[in-house]
Amino acid sequence: MPTEVALLESRALRVEQMERVDVLDKVKSLVMLPDGIHLRTEDVARYFEVSTEVIKKVTQRHRAEVAENGLILMCGAELREFHRDMLSLWNGEGVGSYPQAATRLTLFTRRTVLNVAMLLRDSDIARCVRTYLLDAEQDLRAGYASLEHRVTRVESCLAGVGTALQELGPVLNRMSHRLDSLDRRLDVTHQVVGAMSVRLGHMSEDIGRIDGRMDELARNLKELSRRSNKQR
Repeated sequence: MPTEVALLESRALRVEQMERVDVLDKVKSLVMLPDGIHLRTEDVARYFEVSTEVIKKVTQRHRAEVAENGLILMCGAELREFHRDMLSLWNGEGVGSYPQAATRLTLFTRRTVLNVAMLLRDSDIARCVRTYLLDAEQDLRAGYASLEHRVTRVESCLAGVGTALQELGPVLNRMSHRLDSLDRRLDVTHQVVGAMSVRLGHMSEDIGRIDGRMDELARNLKELSRRSNKQR
């Protein structure tokens, strides 16, 4: 678990935290320029509640690092164009309300401000930002540890399932053989039932013929009986 001192001293640790710009607004609201992207040196100083000289010293001491994270120095035609863009977006009391720099302007982005927060030692706001970052890191590590524990449990369960399946294999094979045998016996039974059905059909026909002959015999007997009675 990194400490605040480690964060102040290690650029590698700071790089790992550079996407957490959301932490800035959790500590204190940032006042941006009209484009909603940039801040001036005095805006950054106001956020951290320090002087502009303190911010300038930090950025000069770590110029390459803050430049990688969005620090821009504008001058000349580029600065004039930027002023025109800002004036077109400004919703204050007219042109005079937009603060302009005479010859050069240093601009920060949220990433740059977060970078400064991890470099600035003498600011309570910067310390609060670092605390938020470290707490979030601790929560994230705890989440990873919990997830790793759960994955380990799942792997253990899967290992047990694998063993059970290996033991179940022979049983399944025996059941498969028995089912095949039952299928064969059922086929034979179907054949026997089919043969019996044919024989029963033939018997039904024979019984029908016998019934006809019995009816004829009964009629003949009645006829003989009637003739016998007449002769008497």
